[in-house]
Amino acid sequence: MGAHHFLPRRRVALGGLAAAGLATALPGLAQSPASRFPERPITLLVPFGPGGIADLTARAVSGQMAKTLGVAIVVDNKPSAGSIVASQAAASARPDGHTLLLMSNGNAVSVGLFKKLPYDTQKDFAPITTLGYFDLGIFVPAGSRFAALRDAVAFAKANPGRLNVATITPGSTQHLAAKLFETVAGIDVVTVPYKGSPAVLQALRAGEADLAFEILGPMVAQVGAGVVRALAVSSSQRNPALPDVPTVGQAGVAGYDVASWNALAAPAGTPPEVIDRLGRAAREAVATPAVREKLGRLGVRLQAGTPADMQALLAAEIRRWGEVIRKAGIEPE
Repeated sequence: MGAHHFLPRRRVALGGLAAAGLATALPGLAQSPASRFPERPITLLVPFGPGGIADLTARAVSGQMAKTLGVAIVVDNKPSAGSIVASQAAASARPDGHTLLLMSNGNAVSVGLFKKLPYDTQKDFAPITTLGYFDLGIFVPAGSRFAALRDAVAFAKANPGRLNVATITPGSTQHLAAKLFETVAGIDVVTVPYKGSPAVLQALRAGEADLAFEILGPMVAQVGAGVVRALAVSSSQRNPALPDVPTVGQAGVAGYDVASWNALAAPAGTPPEVIDRLGRAAREAVATPAVREKLGRLGVRLQAGTPADMQALLAAEIRRWGEVIRKAGIEPE
């Protein structure tokens, strides 16, 4: 557990008179909880299991933030459907900045997938910053008859219901990205959900699936090994991990742009000064060469921003995925 090391608190030495003068002039500031933040280790709740892109992003960024803030940041994995368990724990935590949530597009998707959540995704969290975006790829087996994405689309148009598309579980970003692709490309395919990424890869290798929609991270090594080929990446820009692979738009399907993302949030009501301090530490962490290199290898495009940027992203994603879920005919649970 990379984030479990304890680091000494950074102390800022102020001249005795200056410190005394500041405390006298601004007693409220000197004693405010925000000015003493952080006072103890911070817990970062991650709604996914260890080893995935979200977990690796959380550990890389929080390890660097811990150095800046001078306290340990402990990653606590709480995987569950719709990110609900970790999100509920964060929403109900004391709003003092010592409990944070790794938020993702999974939080936006779950608004449309569930009839009722035990929290309000837009009102019960204070956004801090986005951390990074990670693309999906459209993959085929190494020996596939489809040389390019337009070949697969042409086959699907000529043979409705004959193209098998593998994704992980229904309602996942991969599954909904495949459903959105079907709508944007104007094709009719059979989407086959598998239990997890290893099963999707196996289905491709065994020839059970013609195409697969999967996060780039776990597939980059498979592309390098020649086991699978990537026909396109899902966002509006090429990914540095696979620079020769076109975007879906460049490959002939205009208007398609999907990227998963991770971000940091705190419980609503966390003091603005604390949010600001956490945001600065996160932005510094994301800019660190070591973090950029480590996560860049997994296809993560690191990008921090402001709380307002994150709030706008969350609202837009809730609208977009809600529409995809309705069009796909997925009944909220």
